[in-house]
Amino acid sequence: MKEINKITVSQFANAFLAGANNLESKKEWINELNVFPVPDGDTGTNMCMTIMSAAKAVSELEDPTMKTLAKAISSGSLRGARGNSGVILSQLFRGFSKVMGKCDEITTDVLCEAMQKSVETAYKAVMKPKEGTILTVARGAADKALEMVEVTDDLVYFVDEVIKEAELVLSKTPDMLPVLKQAGVVDSGGQGLVCVLQGGYDYLLGKDVKLTIGDDDSKKEESAPEEEQYTYHTDFVINLKKKFTNKNEQELKSFLESKGGHVRVNWNGDEISVSIRTDELGVVINKALELGVLTKIDIKNIQTEYDKTIKSMSSKKAASEIADATDSMKEEKPANNEPAKEMGFVSVSIGDGMNSIFKELGCDYIIEGGQTMNPSTDDVLSAIDKVNAKNVFVLPNNKNIILAANQAATLCEDKNVIVLPTKTIPQGITAIINFIPDQSVDENLSRMEEEIKNVKTGQVTYAVRDTVIDDKEISQGDYMGIGDSGILAVDKDMNKVFIDMLKEMVDDSTAIITIYYGDEVKEKDAIKLGKQVEEDFDSLEVEVQPGGQPVYYYVASVE
Repeated sequence: MKEINKITVSQFANAFLAGANNLESKKEWINELNVFPVPDGDTGTNMCMTIMSAAKAVSELEDPTMKTLAKAISSGSLRGARGNSGVILSQLFRGFSKVMGKCDEITTDVLCEAMQKSVETAYKAVMKPKEGTILTVARGAADKALEMVEVTDDLVYFVDEVIKEAELVLSKTPDMLPVLKQAGVVDSGGQGLVCVLQGGYDYLLGKDVKLTIGDDDSKKEESAPEEEQYTYHTDFVINLKKKFTNKNEQELKSFLESKGGHVRVNWNGDEISVSIRTDELGVVINKALELGVLTKIDIKNIQTEYDKTIKSMSSKKAASEIADATDSMKEEKPANNEPAKEMGFVSVSIGDGMNSIFKELGCDYIIEGGQTMNPSTDDVLSAIDKVNAKNVFVLPNNKNIILAANQAATLCEDKNVIVLPTKTIPQGITAIINFIPDQSVDENLSRMEEEIKNVKTGQVTYAVRDTVIDDKEISQGDYMGIGDSGILAVDKDMNKVFIDMLKEMVDDSTAIITIYYGDEVKEKDAIKLGKQVEEDFDSLEVEVQPGGQPVYYYVASVE
């Protein structure tokens, strides 16, 4: 291939979109690289949703400059960041964008400088950087860029060597993190980064790569005939007002597919994003209204201009329902004319029982999410915005959500946001229990931080593959008891795993054990287990409560 000495704005935008799509195509494989064989490995999903947020912003640009492109990549990824891997990826993009936004074209010099800034920014965003992760892979690539910039001006050769180095460093991550070596995998975040780089490089080589994002037809050279058969293309968000499950999600998608084409349904916490092409706009809107309040409604007539669409809509019912939806939005919008209270709470939680506990303890807003569904930075920002308080405490309740919450705190401009580093639901419950409204923010923060240190959490789930972790042989389908620092018990018997896990957690300072049972556990079985715990730990107080959480059959709080 001939030498390439510079990359234009449009070329770099396409390379970025190619990288995003390459990551998306491999996200499930990356998810499977999760060290723990639990059914919630989500590194690939988190990184994919992070970069796709940026890719959507890029695809919407018209006649971009390097400055507007840099802003779209940085802002889109920062707000869409999910999980630790997603937040680190967004910080890599943020640093990179600071350099590229000042240039008119990309050369090896620019690329090298941007990669240095990228790594510097990402390392600063992590309180205790750990080697053998995506950070190490990024730094290895950046170090190689410093070497190659003295050797060549050819971007093809330059990028090829950088990617080879990234892959080499990735292959060494098991030697840096023993837990990776024992599980027989490389770092999943580092693998995701390599996928992004490889996708962009494939575009540079002229390979046939996907450049469209979702149903974005603006970049397609020609439209498929079936795309012309529907009259309307609508996008909207449903703010849920009732319980919504995975089954409901499938039912909604099936219904929409029966009413049109190009259906996309993205359920995230208490919001559902919908995109559909249809001739039955009124029916679709009416179905959505059954679930909640509609926001961000966008309707286009595929055949005519949008401003003519509303005037010439053949369905008066559809127009009426859209108006109703708009009225509902106005009615549901929180009233901000009341004086802001001093302190409020946002908590990440999942399961009817867990959610009810937080609400009863005074939590102002709950973000549906957790192990199986990490909320984005933007989700946390949106939740903070809905709390009418000067100071807002955020309870991430998951170690993989803390970075996104911290990122939201830095982006919030009109409130003082305090992120408590709660790594589990039991820690979050303990934190809010110890909140005293009459005391200051600092006094409450100090006490809550101290109290969550006294909480140990254990969770029981099943293994999705055979592996060896913490010197424990695990077979697919085994039950595992996972503590704060690793796997504590493994067995074919769920109750035995729970008891063995508790034995590893309980010590002389323990006073109470609280058992939260999940959505797949019957109440009578949970009560039976509770009685067994009372017998085995007869000096301790034992409580059994419905948690309703998915994936984890039992969550135990030991205090």
